[in-house]
Amino acid sequence: MIPGHDWFPRELPANVRIGERSWLYSSFALLHCVSRRQGAVRIGNDSGIYQGTFFELGPRGEVWIGDYCSIVGATICVNSRVEIGDYALIAHEVVIADSHWSVPPPGTFGVEGAAADGPEEPPAIVVGRNAWVGARAVLLRGCELGEGAIVGAGAVVDFRVPPYAIVAGNPARIVGWATPKDGGGKG
Repeated sequence: MIPGHDWFPRELPANVRIGERSWLYSSFALLHCVSRRQGAVRIGNDSGIYQGTFFELGPRGEVWIGDYCSIVGATICVNSRVEIGDYALIAHEVVIADSHWSVPPPGTFGVEGAAADGPEEPPAIVVGRNAWVGARAVLLRGCELGEGAIVGAGAVVDFRVPPYAIVAGNPARIVGWATPKDGGGKG
């Protein structure tokens, strides 16, 4: 985030980390972030989190975004961990959610004083390195996109997608395969 560019008059939460040369369009993206995790949102270097992206995180919610990622207008609504690998591209209006509601209702997460930190659990949703997620796709708990996987626009994914698989549909299914460049892609 560039100091002085934000139209929304609120500082970033203390548990949000933004890497070098990365861009977050506004602190407004974190308006509904109530995570009490030390690293609620971690954005790697050279990544862009663009207008319309929202982090709707419960007290145990965490989002780890790698280097050289681009996220445009996605809603990430979790009370668990999401990992997004390096070079991932997430298009407009994608929903990443670990439960059946897109915005948690007030009081969903129980007692306000409940401990948010504790033993680290495996991520509920993983977007692998070099994965592409098309517009309006929905990634649900159990989604694990392998390296180079491609998710078609509007697809609903809640399963492990092998590396370089192309999935589409509702529910999503494998419809093809991408061919990795020599050397396994970028980086």
